[in-house]
Amino acid sequence: MRTFFDASAFVKRYIEEPGSQQVDGFCQAASELGISVICVPEIISALNRRVREQILAPEQYRAIKQYLFEDVRDAAIINLTPRVIALAISLLETSPLRAMDALHVACALEWGAESFVSADKRQLNAANKAGLKTMEIGK
Repeated sequence: MRTFFDASAFVKRYIEEPGSQQVDGFCQAASELGISVICVPEIISALNRRVREQILAPEQYRAIKQYLFEDVRDAAIINLTPRVIALAISLLETSPLRAMDALHVACALEWGAESFVSADKRQLNAANKAGLKTMEIGK
């Protein structure tokens, strides 16, 4: 199954929190894994926030970062194209989304995802409304 992850779900692969086991299961079941080009920077941002807050040690950050880069090496990374931007604008006009969330959904649509995985209810609602099969990750 072509499975697309937004950052709110995919980050749970690297930080143990509610939903982490679900994410691992979805990753193992996926025949293809898709993420938007903004997913990795969003995850790196979240990890660095944890380092600044001293929740994550710098050596843990480096190990997680390496694991993340290895993980996405074979993933389909969907770029921001004029069509993706147009899809995101349409989503923003029809659903109460933040810009980054709309970009994730638009990337999933452009890629032809068979399932969209997120921990964000508004994003899941917009993805569902746009015709994507959604899978919610517990928070």
